[in-house]
Order: sequence, then structure tokens, then C-alpha cells
Amino acid sequence: MTVVYEINTAVWLGELGGRYGRRVTLGDVPSEAWDEIALPGVDTVWLMGVWERSPAGLRIALRDEALRTSFRAALPDVTEADIAGSPYCVRDYVVDASFGGPEGLAEARARLAARGLRLILDFVPNHVAPDHPWVTRHPDRLIQGTADDLSRTPGDFIESDGRILARGRDPFFPPWPDVVQLNAFGDALRAATVDTLVSIGDQADGVRCDMAMLLMNDVFAKTWGDRAGPAPAEDFWPYVLPRVRERHPDLLFVAEAYWDLEWALQQQGFDHCYDKRLYDRLLHEDADSVRAHLGAALTYQRGLVRFLENHDEPRAAAALPGARGRAAAVAVATLPGATLWHEGQFEGRRVRPPVFLARRPQEPVDEPLRAFHHRLLTAAAVVRRGEWRPLAATGRPDNDDTHRGLLAWTWTHADARHLVVVNHSDHPARARLPLPWDDLPGREHRLTDLLTSQTYDRDGGELTDPGLFVALEAWQTHVLEVG
Repeated sequence: MTVVYEINTAVWLGELGGRYGRRVTLGDVPSEAWDEIALPGVDTVWLMGVWERSPAGLRIALRDEALRTSFRAALPDVTEADIAGSPYCVRDYVVDASFGGPEGLAEARARLAARGLRLILDFVPNHVAPDHPWVTRHPDRLIQGTADDLSRTPGDFIESDGRILARGRDPFFPPWPDVVQLNAFGDALRAATVDTLVSIGDQADGVRCDMAMLLMNDVFAKTWGDRAGPAPAEDFWPYVLPRVRERHPDLLFVAEAYWDLEWALQQQGFDHCYDKRLYDRLLHEDADSVRAHLGAALTYQRGLVRFLENHDEPRAAAALPGARGRAAAVAVATLPGATLWHEGQFEGRRVRPPVFLARRPQEPVDEPLRAFHHRLLTAAAVVRRGEWRPLAATGRPDNDDTHRGLLAWTWTHADARHLVVVNHSDHPARARLPLPWDDLPGREHRLTDLLTSQTYDRDGGELTDPGLFVALEAWQTHVLEVG
């Protein structure tokens, strides 16, 4: 199953340069640095932000006081040299020269492949920088406005190369100030999207599509109305993805997706979509809510991306500190679907730098947390094989309802059997968990916790009826190998 490790390319290369006392590009990253990201179970590296960033977008960002305030909040000693511009304000889909250009990326991909790792890169289908070549060469690919539009709502439009263009947006927030909006209904844009994705597929093994749901016909029509023209009969992604896969049949497509549109995007061709709903429930809701989410069809769950942080979300160490964060990590690491980890998450970084910055503050490494995550990655690589099945915990006869705080599931692969139990509550929980393997009765079995190495010897008959007795403290977990 796909396990993705996201790296902020600009920050990572800058810190490697500081470590080695020289400029480091993707083409000359030292071998030991690649080895450090070849973590147990990780099979895919997402180099976030490799494309050429926009000078025009950077100038806009430098004039935006709200953005500058966010820069200072994350990096109090920030200077203009630290502000690289947004990686999602793409000047062109060419690897930035400061990162080593296309040749540097090709070398990085080869280094990753030698370690059994795939490479995925960003694609931003909804908008481009105001100095992207399409603005002058192919304005028909953009949503355009008039001088009156610019005069009435200057926050919604921008003048670029003598044209009035709509700023990029999603329907629930003000426009992004540094980008211009593409027209998902236009035939020219759809064909150009195919060509761009084919080019990315020549350089990588997968694509993470930013805000993918914004291009869906119904969403786009509600956002842009008559400005976009009539909606085509075919939706955007069912047009684009099959044509890209004609050239790159194995290209992995990951959608950043919200608003409960994950299933629709899976149906439209994406391999995986962000599971923001699980993220929100792990942060803010109880075990019953999480359990209901995990009751969805397995085919749907296999197409989700489980995560506790990424470059858009607060750092997990800040949002889910201590035992609660470790419990949530056990959950996302051992569920079906893809898993996304974020560089710095294992070390307990608490500051999420805006993506505009090429430098982040120094923070101490939480060595126990890093050791925990490395044990978890190793265990999850062993556990997540074969058939996944959720388990229902039962309470004690004395009406103890603490069992409702427990989440539990099993994985079965050939002769390998594993049980995961997570106490997703702030109080101790007790329960019986009837295990689903009919051949357990008749002998004793040893259960080994892969995170702690602690062992438990239990009678096989008891494991099936009334079930394994589990007592966990608040936010405690078990990842058990059943021998």
C-alpha cells in the first residue's frame, strides 16, 4: 500500500546546504541524505514545490501585509531572501534552476528509484501565475474580465500583459492574490492539461493534483457561472486522466479533495484522495465518529489518503500533542488506503512555515517521538497486508461503557495475523474483542506488541469467545502480532 513522505524541496535543500557547507541541488544530494528519507515502509517521496516559481507572484506576495505577518509569525527573523514565492503560483512546469533544473530532478528520481522509492510531484490544475506563458500566448485558457470588473472588484481581478484576468479562487474564500484562473470548461485548457500532465509523467511516477475538486463541472459552474461558458458534456477529470494514462498507464494520481467529494473523484479516475474527514474526526471528534467513518465500503477506503499533517495543516505535534498524537498516528498508519507523512512530523516540529518561505526556524528534535514513529513505520509495513476487517468491541456485564472509546481492526495475510487497538478517548477503556480467526481455539497463543515488544499469552478459545480482554489507558494503543 502506498506510503508517501512529503518534503518541502526548497527548505530541505537549503538545510542540506547548511549541513554540507555548499549549495545543494537535487542533482547532487549526498547519498546519506537520500538514505535518511528511505524510511521503513515508505515507497513514495513527494518533492513538494519543484516547479519554477513566479517573480510576478513573489512581488505580489511581498506587498501583501497579511502574508508578511504570517511569515514573521513562523520565522521571526525572516528576511526577503527567505521568501521564495508560492510553489502553487507556477511560472512554468519546468524544474526551478535553483533546484538543479530538469537534469537535477532526473538524477533525484534515479537516486530514489535505486532505493525502491517512487517520485510524485505537484500539479495545480485550477490556476497559474500571472506571468505564466499561457497569459500571453493562450489567453483563451483563462477566465477573463473587463476594465469595469477590475474597477468594481479589484480584489477579484488582476491586469496582466494588458489583459484583465480573474484571480484564482475556490468558491468559499476570497481569491488568491498571486494567481490567475484557468477555464476548466475550455477545450483548449483541457488539451493543454493533458499535455502538461504527460510532461510531468515523463519526469515522475505520480502527481498530486492541488484542489482537484475545483475543476469538477458542477463545482466550477457554481464558482464561475456564465464567465466560464457552457459546461461540457464530459467532466474535467474523466476527459483528462484517461488521455494521460494512454502515455503513462501506471502514473499515480492523488487528489487534494474536500467537501466529501472523495468518492466522486475516485470514480472520475483518481487512485487516492485526501481523507480530510478522518483528519477532522481524529482531531475534534470521538471514537463513535471515527468508527462510523471507518464503516464505509473497503473499495472507497482503499482510495483514501490518511494523514495527520501536511504543508497546509498545523503540525501534528502542536495540534495533537503527546499520547493523543501517538494514538492518532497508530490509527492512520495501520488503516487501509494510502498514508501520508510530512517531513519534520516524526521529529516533533511544531511550526508550520508558509510555503512561500525557503527557510524555517530551528527546533529541537523530540528523540522519543522520532523513535516511536520509526517503530510505527516498521510495524505498519508488516501489519498492512492482506485482508482488513474492523472489529466491534463489547462492554463488560456491569454496563461499563468505556469500550465505546476503543477502535479496533485486524489484518490477515497468509499465516500472518495482526490486531490493532486504539483508545481514542481521554479515559481508561476496557473491552472484549472477539477475534475473527476460527482456528484459534485448542491451544495457547502469544500476542506480541510490535511497538513495545511486550508479550501476552492467551488461550485460543478465550480469544474467539468471549474475546481478548483489553484494558488501555487514555490514548494508549496495541499493535499486536498474533502467534
